[in-house]
Amino acid sequence: MADPLSKAFSALADPTRRDLVARLAVADATVGELAKPYDVSIQAVSKHLKVLAEAGLVTKTRDAQRRSVHLEADVLDLATAWLERYRRQAEARYERLDAVLADLDGQGDDACPTPEEGTAS
Repeated sequence: MADPLSKAFSALADPTRRDLVARLAVADATVGELAKPYDVSIQAVSKHLKVLAEAGLVTKTRDAQRRSVHLEADVLDLATAWLERYRRQAEARYERLDAVLADLDGQGDDACPTPEEGTAS
């Protein structure tokens, strides 16, 4: 069985599922409400929701006759933390590169004479 992070990224690989997550981030909704903007059946949306549920990204709740789908932020927090870790590492590499380039640029000014300096006789 895959780890929770792998399940989340696999589930979010599909654009329809990413859109469902984005819509559920705004508010809980029923399967019917979620299916309305798509040109697919309610069963197709239910299958997408099942994948999201298996990844721990959504849960279904029952309130009287209404069955709502709810976004679970915990798995998203896990994915965000993983992405943030590597974003910070990449940013640190770019900052080091900027510093090296700035040093090289500063050294180049002293080592190379300007055209006016090179023609003085």
